[in-house]
Amino acid sequence: MELKNIILEKEGKIALVTINRPKALNALNSETLTELDYVIDEIEKDDEVLAVVLTGAGKSFVAGADISEMKDKNVIEGRKFGILGNKVFRRLENLEKPVIAALNGFTLGGGNELALSADIRLASTKAKFGQPEVSLGITPGFGGTQRLSRVIGVGAAKELIFTGKIINADEAYRLGLVNKVVEPEALLEEAKTLANTIANNAPIAVKLSKVAINKGLQTDIDTALSFESEVFGATFSTEDQKEGMNTFLNDKKYLTGNFKNK
Repeated sequence: MELKNIILEKEGKIALVTINRPKALNALNSETLTELDYVIDEIEKDDEVLAVVLTGAGKSFVAGADISEMKDKNVIEGRKFGILGNKVFRRLENLEKPVIAALNGFTLGGGNELALSADIRLASTKAKFGQPEVSLGITPGFGGTQRLSRVIGVGAAKELIFTGKIINADEAYRLGLVNKVVEPEALLEEAKTLANTIANNAPIAVKLSKVAINKGLQTDIDTALSFESEVFGATFSTEDQKEGMNTFLNDKKYLTGNFKNK
């Protein structure tokens, strides 16, 4: 597929994905969502990629879904657009490789929902966040009514969604919406450094940890702990476990990196 709205780059063990519609503040239209779906396929197939950094071109991460595309949709078309966004974001959420969102500007509506689908969120001091859909006469349609409350709590999520208010990066950090706030010029490097730190750990252990966390959030604690035991046991079949523990015992310290992905 020829990518018109997304740039996919590879830097060692990291895939860098950039939403690239700066003139539209990287607003998500159907074409961009379809391209993102394709990019997820490419990342899934690339065994050399062990972590992903997701960001936006220009002064915005993603300012929302594309209003110019949405404004004339009927009920059926609106529902199909919501299904498309939810399908792609769910695939990103379930991607076995950790995803770090580097939020460099407007992160609104569908952009905030895209960020919520990532595993870790880093924000520029200039970033702005919100779910302003109610001011447009619609509801969040790409997972905002579900993921936001899971991340920041029900009360805070309802306040943001019901009021449609926009918050700054410091408030987003206070609410737990983002993991860290950094200066704009440091954002991408901070995200890449974190991605490299993750990529240098045992990849199967990282993958299974993500699966266990995501699965556990969808079930009761007893079922989740049972699944965790299965995942924990499975890691003892890997060369990474043998190598990592032998290295620890021989060197008397943890040494990250140099895992074989086996």
